[in-house]
Amino acid sequence: MARHENGRRSQQDRAASTRGELVRVARRLFAERGYAQVSAEQIVAAAGLTRGALYHHFRDKTELFRTVFEEVEAEVTERVAAAAAAAGPVPPAPVLAALGRFLDLCQTPEVLRIALTDAPAVLGWQAWREIEARHGLRLIAGMLTGAGAIPRPIVPAQRTGDDHGRPEPVPLLVQLVFSAVIEAALQVAHAADPRAARQEAEQALRMLFVGPLSQAG
Repeated sequence: MARHENGRRSQQDRAASTRGELVRVARRLFAERGYAQVSAEQIVAAAGLTRGALYHHFRDKTELFRTVFEEVEAEVTERVAAAAAAAGPVPPAPVLAALGRFLDLCQTPEVLRIALTDAPAVLGWQAWREIEARHGLRLIAGMLTGAGAIPRPIVPAQRTGDDHGRPEPVPLLVQLVFSAVIEAALQVAHAADPRAARQEAEQALRMLFVGPLSQAG
C-alpha cells in the first residue's frame, strides 16, 4: 500500500514538474518573442519535452498562454499589494505607492508583452478583462475600502440557499478607477517615450484619486 502511494505521489510530482516546466519555458518565450512568434514545437523543444506532454496538460497553445497570463497577473498583484503594505496604513500613501509600482511593472517585458499586448488579442477582450478584474479590481477595491473611499462590503461572496458564492456587484467607482489604471498602463506601454508617459500617467492617476481619497478623509 505504501509503495503504491509512493508511486502515485512520484507520478504526480513528475506531472507537476512537467507542467511547471512548460509554463516556465512558455512564459520566457512569450515575453521575448510574443505569442504569434512562438510555436508549440518551439516550446516543447526548449523545454526538452514532447508535443504529447504539452497536450496532456493543456488543450492547446492558447490554454498554455492563458495559464502563463494568470501567473503573471497573480505575481503583479502580489507585488503591487506588497508596495502598498510597505507604504504604511495612512491614506493616500498605500494607494499611490501601489499605482507607482504597477506602472513600473507595466514597463517590464513580461507584463508589457504578455499581459498588455498579447492577452487581449489572444484571449479576446472580454476574457482578458475578466482575468484582469479578478486580480487588479479586487486589489483596487480593497485599497479604496481601506482608505474609506467606498463603503464595505466590496466584493464579498454572497451565499444564500440557491446561490453558489456569486459576488455582489462591484461599485461603479471601483470599475471606473480600475479601467483608468489599465488605460494608463496601456498608454505607457505603447508610448514613443515610455519614461515621459510613465510620469504623465502617474500624475493623472494621482489627480484621479484625490477626489475619493479626500472625500474619505
